[in-house]
Parts: sequence; C-alpha cells; structure tokens
Amino acid sequence: MALVTRENTLSSKQLFEGHIISLRQDILKMADGTTVTREVVEHNGGVVIACQPRPEQVILIEQYRYPLDKTIIELPAGRIEVGEDPLVCARRELTEETGYTAQSWQELARFYSAPGFCNELLYLYRATDLSFQGKNLDADEETEVLILPLEKAWQLVTTGGIQDAKTIAGLALLKNG
Repeated sequence: MALVTRENTLSSKQLFEGHIISLRQDILKMADGTTVTREVVEHNGGVVIACQPRPEQVILIEQYRYPLDKTIIELPAGRIEVGEDPLVCARRELTEETGYTAQSWQELARFYSAPGFCNELLYLYRATDLSFQGKNLDADEETEVLILPLEKAWQLVTTGGIQDAKTIAGLALLKNG
C-alpha cells in the first residue's frame, strides 16, 4: 500500500455556521508545491440503529426528506449533539422515531458518510430486547414505522426501494453478520 502525503493547510475560512452543519473553505499546499481549495462540511456525527424485534426482522422508517423532495425508507437515525455520547443519542433517537426502547445494544461499525467533502462519522448500533413506549418525535419529524423480514428489507435494497447509504450499510452488516 502506497504512503499518501498529507496536505498542509495554508488557510481556513468559515463560510457558514448552521444548526446542523457548518461549511469551511481551506487552502492547502500539496506535496508538489501546488495549492488547492477544499470545501468541508462539518457535522457533529450521527447514529444509525439496526433495531431487531426478532433476529429475522428489522425496523425501518418511512420519512419525508426535504433535500430529495420524497419519502424514503431508512433505518432510524439521528444527529449527535455536541458532547453527547453516541449510545445515549442512539437510545433517544430509537424512541423518538419508532417508539421502541431496547435493553441490548451492540456497536456494529463506525463509518464516514461522505469523506470527500464531509467529516460526519456515523455510529451503527444493533438494538434488541425491545419494548414499545410510544414515539416522541421532534416537532419537525413524522415517521411511519415498518417491521419487515430482513430478507424483504434486503430485497428492497437490490430492487432500488431503499437507496439510503447508511441503511444499505446497516442491512448488509445484519444480513452478513
């Protein structure tokens, strides 16, 4: 494996600071002396929950996503607050979006959502031993809970019914793990 040289930051400028993301522009010096501009979306990170009422089932949600202007099927997920423990966030998001709580939690993976332009790190958890408490959605959320056989959920991936990358990764890990 070839050693990749780190780019050196010459300057950094904050372009936007929002509630969910921030955007900065960095000027970098490459190993050959040339300079390049990089735009970086900064994000606190998030959690993804592969919730299984039974080993052969998975809970998914249908949710409208404004940037896509459509409803998609995905695993429950949410944004980590500044300084928040990812597992605490996962527990909160599972209840908010599905109404379920879980007694057993297992971290399955950590992965970057889009490392070419974003620093968001996602923590994927498996949640089992469930009980239903009732949804506690944020004011701007609406979800429809789906409990599907894992094989049916994977079939939705292979036929294009699920196109969300974090959900595809989570279902693949459940299916193959």
